[in-house]
Amino acid sequence: MPEAPEKFNTAMAAWQQWQEAPWGRLRYTVAEANLARHLDALDGGALRVLDLAGGDGGDAVRLAARGHHVSIVDYAADMLAAARERATAGGLTELITCVQADVSTLPADLADAEFDVVLCHNLLQYVDDVPTTLAAALAPLKHGGLFSVMALNRHSAALNVAVREMDPAAALAALGTDQYQARTFDAALTLHTAEEVIPVLQSLGCQDVRHYGIRGFCDYITDDARKYDPAYYAELERLELATTDRAPYMHTARAFQLTATKG
Repeated sequence: MPEAPEKFNTAMAAWQQWQEAPWGRLRYTVAEANLARHLDALDGGALRVLDLAGGDGGDAVRLAARGHHVSIVDYAADMLAAARERATAGGLTELITCVQADVSTLPADLADAEFDVVLCHNLLQYVDDVPTTLAAALAPLKHGGLFSVMALNRHSAALNVAVREMDPAAALAALGTDQYQARTFDAALTLHTAEEVIPVLQSLGCQDVRHYGIRGFCDYITDDARKYDPAYYAELERLELATTDRAPYMHTARAFQLTATKG
């Protein structure tokens, strides 16, 4: 991965603040709901989940709370330390394992483990070779297992700039680039689209690919302060959950989530 682990370690406070904000909460709530649509169809009750680039466990703690066993892989030590703290606070230490490693070079006990579910959330924007990264992520997943990939949506970039910054010139410029500078981690990201990633998944043997949108409305509502009001947030959450798989909103959402079956 191009970004050094230290960049993620030093931005821990900002990242945790982002997660607690309405837009961060929506990201995890909607992703969990989308996964839940498919998890019950998998055999075995308690599932074995591999969370690649899982950071401080935002997805993992939710899945562990449902009774699943989750292995978090990340190469930032402070992120994993925070994940262990979250697991302890939630009484989930027996269900969450943290492994410091690069996704492209997984330890043998993980690479050959035949997981029921593999998450690859918010990793693609940091890598140079998407097909190779997805192939590596799919390798530990058993035949018939569930794969979930999430990434920032390039289709939303120009719209986000036009609405929030009211800058048509900047929005026009955003149409011609796939590059984006993330504020939280001060990192240069590459934006993708679901339409580009779906054929790659299919070429790697994935079937039944489903396309969801994450935050189809939240990021285009400019009154951020109002989103902290519990009643307003509850209504916004209902709207986001109702439109996560509804066109055209999933195509212009801030991020896209793709689920697929391996094999």
